[in-house]
Amino acid sequence: MKKYFYFVIVGTLLSNCQVSENIYLNEDGSGKIEVVELRDEHSYMQIAGANYSKEEKYVDTSYAFSDVVLKYNDTFLKFTKPEQELFTKYNDVNVHVKKSSYDKEFRTVITQSFNKIEAVPDLYKTEDYADDLENNYALTAEKHYYKVSYGFDGTVFKRIVKITEIEGLEKAAGQIDTLKTQVSKFNLVQSYTLNYHFPRKIKSVSNTDAKISTDKKSLSLQLLLTDTMQNPESTALEVVLENAL
Repeated sequence: MKKYFYFVIVGTLLSNCQVSENIYLNEDGSGKIEVVELRDEHSYMQIAGANYSKEEKYVDTSYAFSDVVLKYNDTFLKFTKPEQELFTKYNDVNVHVKKSSYDKEFRTVITQSFNKIEAVPDLYKTEDYADDLENNYALTAEKHYYKVSYGFDGTVFKRIVKITEIEGLEKAAGQIDTLKTQVSKFNLVQSYTLNYHFPRKIKSVSNTDAKISTDKKSLSLQLLLTDTMQNPESTALEVVLENAL
C-alpha cells in the first residue's frame, strides 16, 4: 500500500503539473464537466535533466468508458454486482490521452455531459477503473484516500470532498513533505484550478480566494497541487447563486 501511494503522488507531480476542472452548468441543472491533466514541459524538463531529450513516447487515443466495458465484458462480469454498478456510473465518460515526446505534449482530457451533476462520478478515478477492466485487476481506484462528488439544488452548488481513508491521507501528506524538499530547488508549475460557469450571478462563495468574473456568472480558484493532495478537503466548495427571476 505504501508503494502504491508513493507511486500515485510521484506520478501526479511529475506527469500532471497542471490540473484544471471545468464545469458548465445550465439553468435546468444539466451541463458538462471537463478535467484536464497537463504535464508542464518546463517543470518536467528540470526534473528529468538529460533524460528529457532521450524520451521516446507517443500515444494518442480516445475512448468512451462504455466501450471499455463492452470490450472487456468477460472481465466486467467477474466483478460483484455493486462493483458492476460502480463501473456503470462511468458509462457516459469520455477520455482523450495524448503523450507525445515529439510534440512535447502530455495531456489527458476527461469529459462528461450530464442531466444532473449528482450523476457525475469521481472522474479522477476513470483511468484507474479502465485499467482494472483491461487488466482484470481489483478496484485500484478504491485505494485512493478521498472521493469527489457534486450537488446542485437550483440555487446552491456544492463540490463535496470526502476522506475515505485516514491512513492513506496521512501517508500521502508525509510523502509529499519529503517530495517538496527534494524538488524545492526547482521552479515548478504545480497548479490545481477550478473553473466553474453558472447560469446566474454568484451571490457568495465559501472560499474567499475564488476569483469571480466581472459578470459574476463564473469563478476561478487556483490552488497548489501538492497542497490539495495533502488536504483534499481544501478543494471543497459551496457556491450560492442569486434567485431566478
